[in-house]
Amino acid sequence: MRRILLVFVGFSMIAAACGDDSEPAPTTTLTLVTNDAFSSVAHLLDGFTAETGIEIDLLAGGDAGSMVNQAILTKGNPLGDVIYGIDNTFLSRVLDAEITIPYESPNATVIPPDLQLDTTYNVTAVDFGDVCINYDKAWFADNGVAVPETLAQLIEPAYAGLLTVENPATSSPGLAFVLATISEFGEDGWLDYWQALVDNDVEVVAGWDEAYYTSFSGSAGAGPRPLVVSYASSPPAEVIFADPPVTVAPTGVMVQSCFRQIEFIAILDGTDDEAAARRLIDWWLSDSLQAELPLNYFVFPINPDVPLPQEFVDHTVVPDDPHTIDPSLIAENRERWLDEWTTTVLR
Repeated sequence: MRRILLVFVGFSMIAAACGDDSEPAPTTTLTLVTNDAFSSVAHLLDGFTAETGIEIDLLAGGDAGSMVNQAILTKGNPLGDVIYGIDNTFLSRVLDAEITIPYESPNATVIPPDLQLDTTYNVTAVDFGDVCINYDKAWFADNGVAVPETLAQLIEPAYAGLLTVENPATSSPGLAFVLATISEFGEDGWLDYWQALVDNDVEVVAGWDEAYYTSFSGSAGAGPRPLVVSYASSPPAEVIFADPPVTVAPTGVMVQSCFRQIEFIAILDGTDDEAAARRLIDWWLSDSLQAELPLNYFVFPINPDVPLPQEFVDHTVVPDDPHTIDPSLIAENRERWLDEWTTTVLR
């Protein structure tokens, strides 16, 4: 599931021209505003076009925060028709700004109620993932150190200098991990916990790529640190992309560290083709697209009845009780929390 300067281009509707039978059929085009991460799997949209005849122009706009900010700034004159990649850390900003219009898809019955955080359906949940600490199995086995199970253990001397995290001001998984610590230790204890992590030589880097591929010893980068903030889907990815092939994931997930990220799709207020936009949301909830998400986008389908690929079944877990924080509390406190984190950790 991670994230670049936004280049926005307007969308055009291709008008139907009257003519003889040799002329091409009329085409509807939707502009989908999304995050940079989805750009790499834009081919998934080919199925929608094949099924409906509706073309998709993709407008990639940085990470979730950058994308949401631009959508709010262009309220009333939207950059596109549909927006995808809003996550629960920015959900309240989107709802408060009233930049989307409600639509409850007939396919929304597949969404578990605890994941559809907006009962008005101004946004629709379509996938989820968990940001979790990953560990290097071989390092812990070779060094005779027990794999930590809880966040509290990470401040113990045995784990000094082992953990790399991402800066929450510049990284989505970094922010998710900070939220996990707030969920775990509360307003009265989370900054003390971070001070203890600093005292235990936590490493802070700008983003996920550097953390996972430069610092983490369990990835192909073979860095020095055996603990890193990543995703629950990272171990199956290690198996899928291993060269030479492996049958056992070299990394594991610290289940009690996980924070749940939910991604949403929505129709932007001001779209010129609400009917086509509704069809895109219907399709995103279809079994065919949901089944493609894990191995292409490395997120979990929102529909619990869609079978997971065997690599996900064998090499990761879906936490039963991940950390969460109400989106309205995140919206209310995000900037303060980031300021307090920066003062404590980066001073």
